[in-house]
Amino acid sequence: MRALTLRSGLEYCEQYPIPAPAGVEAVVRVIQAGICATDLQLVQGYMGFQGVPGHEFVGIVQEAPHHPDLIGKRVVGEINAACLVCPVCQAGRPTHCPRRTTLGIDRRDGAFADFLSLPAENLHLLSDEITNDQAVFTEPLAAACQILEQVPIDATDRVLVIGDGKLGLLCAQVLHRTRCRLTVLGRHQEKLQILVARGIHTNQDPASLSPGFDIVIEATGTPDGFALAREYVRPRGTIVLKSTYHGQTAVDMTLLVVHEITVVGSRCGPFPPAIALLRENAVDVQSLIHKRFPIEQAADAFAYAATKGVLKVLLEMT
Repeated sequence: MRALTLRSGLEYCEQYPIPAPAGVEAVVRVIQAGICATDLQLVQGYMGFQGVPGHEFVGIVQEAPHHPDLIGKRVVGEINAACLVCPVCQAGRPTHCPRRTTLGIDRRDGAFADFLSLPAENLHLLSDEITNDQAVFTEPLAAACQILEQVPIDATDRVLVIGDGKLGLLCAQVLHRTRCRLTVLGRHQEKLQILVARGIHTNQDPASLSPGFDIVIEATGTPDGFALAREYVRPRGTIVLKSTYHGQTAVDMTLLVVHEITVVGSRCGPFPPAIALLRENAVDVQSLIHKRFPIEQAADAFAYAATKGVLKVLLEMT
């Protein structure tokens, strides 16, 4: 099959082995997949990953020996493949299974290929109302929905989202539905305009913001974002980290202790509410798509995705 591989660097291959549906796994024919910030970090050495990257996808189930009812169905998939038998899994925390593999990130080939393999229980069926373009955003939108699983937010809360990248824009749209007093701090007017069109308050001048936010979402993908979050959160407030950082990040722990700040790491999230939002057209994801490339031009797609200001870049396999 065709695949984009990451070894010493990115390389397009036309003779990569097609995955076999081992055990309870299903093989999915990928329609299209999205390049995200994590994929760009993998190229820089994050997680030491080697293989086929990519974890945001929509596809058609090709083989599923233990679930023949899935064959031919259009699906998206949760990216963590857990063992389901260890104490962590039995305690209801499969996304933190110590034996898990992660699609296109950790010891499991990913979605930048004609086919991928995932446990059948990881797959979610899509209704006809959801387009392929929308579906490819399910995984990052689920990550945005995870914030509400971890932190209660209501209309009385003053909330700040820092970052106007792909994930920041999705987080803002999800949080806006809580009717909280939301502000999004970003640098790019054209990106923030996506939120303004949906009635979300935005700001490009950090100096004009008053500190004292109850909850701050850090979604810049840069270490400087955490420093900003610490500056704007109130004492006994909460910082939610949606960024992963390549390398080490310096943190002033004393201020966190003195001000009794709660810091919440937030990663993967629930697919059903994300799919429901897409089905209802409650979140604008179409405006986040900047360009499409065929799989054969994957290296060019990565270069474009790494360009400052670019949002979602899609790789198309069909």
